[in-house]
Amino acid sequence: MNQNQNFFFNSIIKNKGIGPKINKYFNEKKIENNLDLLFNLPYGVIDRSNCPKLNQLEVGTVATLVVKVKKYNFPRIRKLPSTVFCYDQTGEINVIFFNSRETYIKEILPLESEVAISGKIGVYKNKFQITNPDYVVSLDNLSKINKIMPTYSAIKGISNKTINKIYEGLIDKMPEIVEWHRTDFLSLNNFKSFREALVDLHKPKNTQDIYKNSTSYERLSMDEIFSNLLIFYEIKKNNLKKKKKKKIFTNILKETILKNINFKLTDDQNSIISEIEKNLASEKRMLRLLQGDVGSGKTIISLITSANVIQSGHQVALMAPTEILVNQHVNLAKKIFLNTSIVIESLSGSADFKKKKIIHQDLMNGKINFIVGTHALFQEKVNFLNLGLVIIDEQHKFGVKQRLELIKKGGDNCDLLLMTATPIPRTLILSTYGDMDVSSLKNKPFTKTKTITNIISNKKINEVIYFLKEKIKENDQIFWICPLIDESKKLILSNVETRYNFLRKHFEKINFLHGKLSYEEKKNIMNDFLNKKIDILVATTVVEVGIDNPNANTIVIENAERFGLSQLHQLRGRVGRGSVNGDCILVYSDGISENGKKRLKIIRESNDGFFIAEEDLKLRGFGDIIGFKQSGEKDFIIADPIYHSHLFDVAQKEIEYYEKNDLSFKKFELLLKFFKKDKIHNIISSG
Repeated sequence: MNQNQNFFFNSIIKNKGIGPKINKYFNEKKIENNLDLLFNLPYGVIDRSNCPKLNQLEVGTVATLVVKVKKYNFPRIRKLPSTVFCYDQTGEINVIFFNSRETYIKEILPLESEVAISGKIGVYKNKFQITNPDYVVSLDNLSKINKIMPTYSAIKGISNKTINKIYEGLIDKMPEIVEWHRTDFLSLNNFKSFREALVDLHKPKNTQDIYKNSTSYERLSMDEIFSNLLIFYEIKKNNLKKKKKKKIFTNILKETILKNINFKLTDDQNSIISEIEKNLASEKRMLRLLQGDVGSGKTIISLITSANVIQSGHQVALMAPTEILVNQHVNLAKKIFLNTSIVIESLSGSADFKKKKIIHQDLMNGKINFIVGTHALFQEKVNFLNLGLVIIDEQHKFGVKQRLELIKKGGDNCDLLLMTATPIPRTLILSTYGDMDVSSLKNKPFTKTKTITNIISNKKINEVIYFLKEKIKENDQIFWICPLIDESKKLILSNVETRYNFLRKHFEKINFLHGKLSYEEKKNIMNDFLNKKIDILVATTVVEVGIDNPNANTIVIENAERFGLSQLHQLRGRVGRGSVNGDCILVYSDGISENGKKRLKIIRESNDGFFIAEEDLKLRGFGDIIGFKQSGEKDFIIADPIYHSHLFDVAQKEIEYYEKNDLSFKKFELLLKFFKKDKIHNIISSG
């Protein structure tokens, strides 16, 4: 790395104006080197170009005024402010100073002098005033007033004025770097150089310069999106280089499975199974994302796929997020694999040492064909004889780095299938799953039932209780979802135990379920619910994924405005799974926001998970949607994938250009490092 490049990775403490104290404040915001500082873009500007007369002032605005000094008022009591009375030909204004010496004030504001003052316009006792002005200069030095001053997110202990001075010094020192993009590409898209873009954003000439649609902002956003797609391209390219053994299988085992299920596969299911079978039978490793709406039948596809892999002489590992879901997958697999020789086992963190040891040995010697488990499946001590397929259910907890590490567990012959019941918007697929082929399952196998969604105020909770009593008379079972387990001092939201204690006064057969219970406790409660020993199950979102009780046809979601759209849709998907229509009751609390009202309206009017996912992305923003990923890292530092969705096509075309012209990607190493993609790049390079 040359000296110019080193500048960007130098510690910020080397900059003028940053001592140990200010360095600490920046570090707390994860701003440690010059690049972090430069990528901390301003969110707005203070516009001092507004120069009104005193009869044109607006309270609350920032203005630059040309006035004459009339007289002073210096109080004898030290803590009181000093006042300088100023005027122009249209009116008067008071300039107030706290904690300023008399000599200093007289020096910068001599009597009868004409000066420029810039600050926020206030009012006191029907008189305009500026308190502690940002600038006071003579008319000869008017150019020293920074007409457009960027504003940055608040950092404890550092004023915006201090931050601006730090940036002024940093920008002046920033070197030029060798451009990684083609000149033709930059000119065609009206992109500035990387350095020019950063200068424009931190030293804007007008208010529009910092907007997301400015050419400077778009240049940096395109770089980040390009670096993201470049990584995906490298993964795909690397995948093509490696050859795996073709998985050879017949339809005999699949036909047995189809006899064991009591319904006909949809056209979508058959089509996706065919896609996957082609992947398995090829020499190219499969990296496929299977997304489908709630109840669309993804699990059946994964089990048929597993049978094909097992028939070809390989093992299959299916990982699920919770032990409850692991248990359900095992029970379903046993039914579907009935009358076959497939050996099924489960592995989770709560299993005793003796059982784990036996399972570890049986996986190593190939006695187990199909293993279902939690994260425990991918611990270092778990090894396979011939792992041929890894299936990850509810894959959103895994980023690119985790995906790459998981498939290494199975060596070169291992295929990967990720599944999600939360349909993923196109923008999210492009930016987060660009390394994978995508199958979308839209048609549901069960179309006889529907779920009706109603919205009700928490003030009408007694009406809900009456409705539930009528449902129980019809032998219905009910989920009651609360957002918290215990009482919260910060948020007044319904919690599981409080709601359980309230409801047990009205219902006899009731219990509660949340994540803090042990696996055995959860298992026993779920078995009681499935065996109709419980009418109402009060729970947290632990039931969001995979809990399947065809007799539970009503769900109440309390404080529904606190949930995202996709999560509400997932929870609603727990009911209406049998032969009876479902009911979903969304209970909202006082003070519901406009955004909350919009979410509940959308969920009431639509049962289309793909539409809901798109609307969720628009309302909540990209960062919130991906924020729950296991890596905990923000995918994008600068780009806004929703706002800058058009740049994905721009970046993709440029990657295709390099693909056709077979040019070296080595020139983009610094770009990958700038946008923190170098670690993933190293994993790809290491094979």
